[in-house]
Amino acid sequence: MELHAADLFLNRELSLLEFNRRVLEQAKDESIPLLERLKFLCIASSNLDEFFEIRVAGLMQMAELNPNQRLPDGITPQESLNAISGRAHALVDEQYRIFNDIIVPALDKERIRFLRRSEWTPEQDAWLRRYFGEELLPVLSPMGLDPAHPFPRILNKSLNFIVSLSGKDAFGRNTAFAVVQAPRALPRLIQIPKDVPGTGPHDFVFLSSVIHAYVDDLFPGMEASGCYQFRVTRNSDLLVDEEEAEDLLAALEGELSQRQWGDTVRLEVAHNCPEQMWQYLMDEMQLTLADVYQVNGPVNLMRLMAIPDLVDRPELKYPAFTPRIPKALAGGDIFAAIRERDLLLQHPYDSFMPVVEFLRQAARDPKVLAIKQTLYRTGAKSLVVDALIEAARAGKEVTVVVELRARFDEADNIDLAEKLQEVGAHVVYGVVGYKTHAKMCLVVRREEHGLRHYAHLGTGNYHPRTARMYTDYGLFTADATICKDVHAVFLQLTSLGKVSKLKHLLQSPFTLAKSVHAKIERETDNARKGKPARIIAKMNALVDPDTIRALYQASQAGVEIDLVVRGMCSLRPGVKGLSENIRVRSVIGRFLEHQRVLYFHNGGEPELYLSSADWMERNLYRRVEIAFPVLDKKLRERIIEQLQAYLGDSAQSWFLRADGVYERAEKPEGKGIQGRLLDEILS
Repeated sequence: MELHAADLFLNRELSLLEFNRRVLEQAKDESIPLLERLKFLCIASSNLDEFFEIRVAGLMQMAELNPNQRLPDGITPQESLNAISGRAHALVDEQYRIFNDIIVPALDKERIRFLRRSEWTPEQDAWLRRYFGEELLPVLSPMGLDPAHPFPRILNKSLNFIVSLSGKDAFGRNTAFAVVQAPRALPRLIQIPKDVPGTGPHDFVFLSSVIHAYVDDLFPGMEASGCYQFRVTRNSDLLVDEEEAEDLLAALEGELSQRQWGDTVRLEVAHNCPEQMWQYLMDEMQLTLADVYQVNGPVNLMRLMAIPDLVDRPELKYPAFTPRIPKALAGGDIFAAIRERDLLLQHPYDSFMPVVEFLRQAARDPKVLAIKQTLYRTGAKSLVVDALIEAARAGKEVTVVVELRARFDEADNIDLAEKLQEVGAHVVYGVVGYKTHAKMCLVVRREEHGLRHYAHLGTGNYHPRTARMYTDYGLFTADATICKDVHAVFLQLTSLGKVSKLKHLLQSPFTLAKSVHAKIERETDNARKGKPARIIAKMNALVDPDTIRALYQASQAGVEIDLVVRGMCSLRPGVKGLSENIRVRSVIGRFLEHQRVLYFHNGGEPELYLSSADWMERNLYRRVEIAFPVLDKKLRERIIEQLQAYLGDSAQSWFLRADGVYERAEKPEGKGIQGRLLDEILS
């Protein structure tokens, strides 16, 4: 079969929408606590925002600049946009159906209410009117639209209202429309105090409802005959010419200020907004009908993410748990523990604090001479950065590779880079044209027999908060050959010299793709020779065409292949004569599956790698990534056992069909892999 045929590849954008559908399905799952189901609804909304800000925005640019370009699945950018529009409209409609018909009634039964204007008691109405006059009216600036008042600039993803007016203004003019912009400082949810008569323990009103109710007060002497919320999504990808920029940090700071004003890509508007008004908005935003989404509810469901924090109802949330700390890392000399043997952390089941403690002990240990660290996402307030600052102040040689271009974390990373520079740390921003996505930390320590290196390598970010929500592996090792490889990669990132040949680490953009393809081909050759051949790979996304072709060839040769791919997957499994030996599943649960794990049978001598990289073109060819082997036999067997548990999971698994649609197991059994691992902690 011709492996370059376009129809062998699923559309990556539609695959990403399929992932969002799986997340949304969690909001309907009655086995999940109610407030957690609300969170899944919010996450689906947030995912869709980013999808439009980045993926749809990029396709729109491609459609304009190179309309005849063909995507890997053989269609043009505009054809892809057309397919996305149909799928995304259906997804949004389902989102609001779940919100209105399932989540809101279920919350209401638990006395958590979103009060409509028609439900306000006179006392609540009086309280909200006072709230409007004292808290909202002073900061709202309605703008009538006429030749002297052009349509205002609309901030990306901000809450706005289009208002139809009747009557004459103070100057005797007829003004048909006005726009009211809600400042981001205003809360989108307002909780009515319990002492207001008729109010329950958790009664909330949407900011949009309050503005709708009293909008006439913004236009004295006129009547607001209609008031409808709307929101605009803009292209949020930063465009910085890194090769032309003399100072990448300064260039990014300048570009960040413009992120909120990129080209428009989507208009969301209240479902009851008259056609004349939403078409007026559509024209002002230079969008088409395919870009308009009419929604029956708040235009930004993500704002409901505040509810679980405002409602103290533990029985409506996942059971709390305390991540375990492996005995070897529970206090004492962390360097002695790592010298004894390699140690594996499995987040969020294992605590992230040993990683912080590793850096803190390095900062305070007089024998430690240097610390080298990559930072991609850490959060605005980071214990990791605090430890690095402490080390620099203590006179250690601290070198930090900060990736300024980590999408939507650019501002935080600029801030932490400046803080590190202020205390004398050496800060570099990676390599021009290549994001540094590798997760590495190296400590150099003077010991009795000379210098010794200690490394931490991970599949996830150095971010304590996400380490409670994402599944990731982290490996501590003092293996001299691995540490030598890590040191060589750091030298490359800081000195820009050529890296020497690495013994254990696979690094993109140099050896990672070639090595993965060679290992797939080795399994293929073994299968052709009648030997056992097996590949298991777990990752977030699989869209690289060359890697997919290699997997197809392996399947045709008889290699048994199981892929656990959380999000996008362009490979078609189960196609006769092509991929009938390939199975693809996606695991969706309480935690975001984030590890990248690669297993190759290798003729009975298994190879196992953990990695920072997905099998995407950007990760394999346009980023600095690493994959590192697990050399310790017991740790390797532990991870392989867990991979097998993922493959045996029916409770949280979705199975990919050849047509790109995912289906759940007919009879889900047990708690799933995440539930099983949590039980180990809670017991």
